[in-house]
Amino acid sequence: MSATHVPPLATAPHTGGPALLLVAHGSRDPRHSAVLRRLADGVRSLTGLTTGIGFLEFDRPGAAEALGDRVAAGVGQVVVVPLLLSRAYHATTDLPSALAGDWGVPVRTTGVLGGSPLLVAALERRLYEAGAGPADRGATGVVVAATGSRDAAARASVAEVAGALRRAGWCDALPAYITGPGRRPGAAVEELRARGARRVAVAPYVLAPGLLPDRIAAEAVTAGADVLAAPLGAAPELVRLVAERGRGALRG
Repeated sequence: MSATHVPPLATAPHTGGPALLLVAHGSRDPRHSAVLRRLADGVRSLTGLTTGIGFLEFDRPGAAEALGDRVAAGVGQVVVVPLLLSRAYHATTDLPSALAGDWGVPVRTTGVLGGSPLLVAALERRLYEAGAGPADRGATGVVVAATGSRDAAARASVAEVAGALRRAGWCDALPAYITGPGRRPGAAVEELRARGARRVAVAPYVLAPGLLPDRIAAEAVTAGADVLAAPLGAAPELVRLVAERGRGALRG
């Protein structure tokens, strides 16, 4: 987590408009922040709202620093959209801790991104772009490869995405995790072949490149996957989802 940040005291009324703050886990890999900044740019263009980004660790600005910057700029309220795919430790502990305190303006935090059909649509987009076209779905098994968590509910949310892909017409789909409990991506590739999939695609269920997504890709290649999709990144469906979360909180 980032260093402790003391919320600023409100010294004058804040009468400006609302702002969105997207908060991601963070990575030392510069590709990670570059991709997520493109996502933030897309959300800003779609909503017309002031939109910034902060990170829970490994990168700057930290979540609290980024929130403090929005407040210092005179915004009237801030909606925080966690760029997190499940309600695991980062969502339930790290994020509330980073944003705790009286910031002098209303600060609302939306739910995490997981559970939306738009995420499934974004995964399918990345699969199509990588060469697993709609006509191939009936013969292609998909590994939904996440970074992993010891939180059972977080792992269950990945399994739900795999189930949604099966219902969408892919011949089979399995969840896999590069860390923590559960099957590994390479083992999932082999299992799908054993279950009759003529082609196997690996779809990283991650937002941006980094160390763990690289490990997912390496296992996919070693296991002989036919297709390796890119991370979700700034896919239009993800931009729309983040924008909907932010605008929904403002309406609420």
